[in-house]
Amino acid sequence: MGIKIYKPTTPARRKTSVDDFSDLTAKRSLKNKLKIKKKTGGRNNQGKITIRHRGGGEKQYYREIDFKQNKFDIEGKITAIEYDPSRSARIAVVTYNDGDKRYILLTEGLKVGDKIIISNKAIDPEPGNRMPLEFIPVGMPVHNIELTPGKGGELVRAAGMAAQLMAIEGKFAQLKMPSGEVRLISKDCLATIGQLSGQHHRQVRIGKAGRKRHLGIRPTVRGKAMNVVDHPHGGGEGGSPIGMKHPKTPWGKPALGVRTRKKGKPSDKLIIKRRKSKKK
Repeated sequence: MGIKIYKPTTPARRKTSVDDFSDLTAKRSLKNKLKIKKKTGGRNNQGKITIRHRGGGEKQYYREIDFKQNKFDIEGKITAIEYDPSRSARIAVVTYNDGDKRYILLTEGLKVGDKIIISNKAIDPEPGNRMPLEFIPVGMPVHNIELTPGKGGELVRAAGMAAQLMAIEGKFAQLKMPSGEVRLISKDCLATIGQLSGQHHRQVRIGKAGRKRHLGIRPTVRGKAMNVVDHPHGGGEGGSPIGMKHPKTPWGKPALGVRTRKKGKPSDKLIIKRRKSKKK
């Protein structure tokens, strides 16, 4: 993945950069792994908006990704690298020795022709290989990590991300997450060796409002620009401040940097160190 910058022929072009897609090799997607991705407009099953600023956007297919990767001890070969509109990382087509083809998240450094293997016992800790945390050498970067053995990868699935295996103690492995949080996860959980592909994803600049609309994101209006009846930050003359000690949501609840994790969750005892927070 590389970043392409155009000549500044217009004000929008001057601020825009795009993915050059030079690393893609697939000519067509796997038909049996595609599903229609329905638009919700941010609404739930009652038709109420539960996520604001959603709507429109380009039509997309959803690619069924094999997060479980439970084909143990069967060697697989990377046969194609694809773009997935539903995620920031690249995906790869893996063809296993038994003929089965599946989509997986692409590990940084892997290319077409490279081989990977998944096992529930100790194997070579090469990028792309997958095994339980207890068999992975301490200090290795890992991604697509399970929270519950056999459920499939749930943690560290965004472009360029990796968690670091800090230690193995008793029944748990100690992992440092990309956010800085240090937590315990069962050592029987599977994880993939290496860093996820697409580390340049965050360097892409949207550049103009039209590209946001293509992504399905509608305009966001500042509360400060609204009237008093519409937002706690609204009202005032000119560039007046929000007029309160802490910023609030449109419904009057604390916003920006406030911790939203529920107190007394059973998994609290598994978190050794909390992630860095904007507000202490």
